[in-house]
Amino acid sequence: MDEVHEVTELITPGPAQALAGLLGVPDADDELPLLWHWVYLLDRGRVWRHGPLRIGSAATRRTWQASSARKQGRSGPLVFVTVHTEVSQGGQVVITDEQDLVYREPGADNPARSGPSVAAAGRDRAVTVDPVLLFRFSALTYNAHRIHYDRDYAQAEGYPGLVVHGPLQALLMAEQARPVGSEYSYRLVAPLYEDQGLIVSAAADGDAVRVSCRDTTGRVTATGIIS
Repeated sequence: MDEVHEVTELITPGPAQALAGLLGVPDADDELPLLWHWVYLLDRGRVWRHGPLRIGSAATRRTWQASSARKQGRSGPLVFVTVHTEVSQGGQVVITDEQDLVYREPGADNPARSGPSVAAAGRDRAVTVDPVLLFRFSALTYNAHRIHYDRDYAQAEGYPGLVVHGPLQALLMAEQARPVGSEYSYRLVAPLYEDQGLIVSAAADGDAVRVSCRDTTGRVTATGIIS
């Protein structure tokens, strides 16, 4: 089933300035860095190839495609959703963003899955994850899912604590490589919770930069490549 939704918005400096403050990174100039379009053109009325997106008016077109399946060894169904987003400015598509999302039924146990060890090369940044950071990111991106800011609710859904947003990890990885690249592919490989720590890493790989997030034990939770 496909669903298409279109939004038009004036791109003002405020959301970008708020995101820079939240991430603890330099503010954008007139061109938004990778993934910063996530704080614009939000679907507030309802619960990639990257080019320059500048201050001014812009429009986005999002297409949802959903399917469901039952994974072996699970007691409940999984729903797979592909969200394809195009952002246009001045009559041209400047950003193409495609995300594959998986939804499950609440209540299942969610232990921290094992991930590969990260190479000890490149540059690292330790990020303090606390409920204030998670709440502010939820508010800025208009994400109302309570697993990110309501600990009791998250535990009732089977999580050991507040869940660190996947998009937050993706943004932090992109910032670790900034200003490199206009194409970014990333994958969330394991869940990350509030008390596990967060270390963001970036290392050059030819003309590209490989990025990752890991907890303080070295368990990788997200990986990506920017070129």
